[in-house]
Amino acid sequence: MVRPSILLALGALAVAVTACAPASDTTQAAPSGTAGTPAADACAKDNLALKTPGTLTIGTDKPAYEPWFKDDDPANGKGFESAVAHAVAKRLGFESGQVKWKTVKFDAAFAPGAKQFDFDVNQVSATPERAKVVDFSKGYYTVKQAVVAMEGSPVASAADLAGLRDAKIGVQVGTTSLQAVKDVIRPSKEPNVYNEQIDAVNALKNKQVDAVVVDLPTAFYVTAAQVENSKIVGQFGAASGTPEVFGAVFEKGSPLVGCVNKAIDELTASGELAKIESEWLGSAAGAPELK
Repeated sequence: MVRPSILLALGALAVAVTACAPASDTTQAAPSGTAGTPAADACAKDNLALKTPGTLTIGTDKPAYEPWFKDDDPANGKGFESAVAHAVAKRLGFESGQVKWKTVKFDAAFAPGAKQFDFDVNQVSATPERAKVVDFSKGYYTVKQAVVAMEGSPVASAADLAGLRDAKIGVQVGTTSLQAVKDVIRPSKEPNVYNEQIDAVNALKNKQVDAVVVDLPTAFYVTAAQVENSKIVGQFGAASGTPEVFGAVFEKGSPLVGCVNKAIDELTASGELAKIESEWLGSAAGAPELK
């Protein structure tokens, strides 16, 4: 989506619901310009082009929020993105002690220029615009947007997108959520745009907006733990109908992309990726489709 979500504790909620998307829907191709599948020996651990020989360096933001990470510690292998990154690392031949995590701000991950990581995982949506300056892996998670409102408000009873057109919507700047508001909901009022997602959530709490739009996993957390008496109004996809996916981010031209794609393919085929998703992310239960 997206940008780093402000999630702190969704583990209990994830247990109560089923997997967010079937394995066949989870792994999607990244925008054009991403490498294909390389020869097997090119992905042998000793042949990988790494920032630090013998060490796989993975970037993410700090704090690292749940359910993507747990206890603000990407190295523990807990949380969806930490677990996916460690599973990819294992497929590439790295033990946990050979994986180094580096703090990288969200926007810096997909900014132009050289990187200090081999790849970055931070809920970064693989978009054609971003792919002009960085490379992406295949998608490891398919995302939908969600609308969160206060219980009992007029917006809370909206059964379709038309019911949101007159709502005052809060959303974070620079996110695909903002683009989805403009392209899909197309509200009659300009949305309130905030520098940080927490500011949009606080605006909802303080009744400065009628609703906020965030990615679906974040919406579950907002309603479960951040904003009392809030609810998920519903979920919706991208305007184009093309699924939004989170992809690992690489320096443009990185020879490592194809090897990570191969690892993601293997994790998908084995069912491990779906299992990780089921463990750490909840399903869309209770979030009806808005059309």
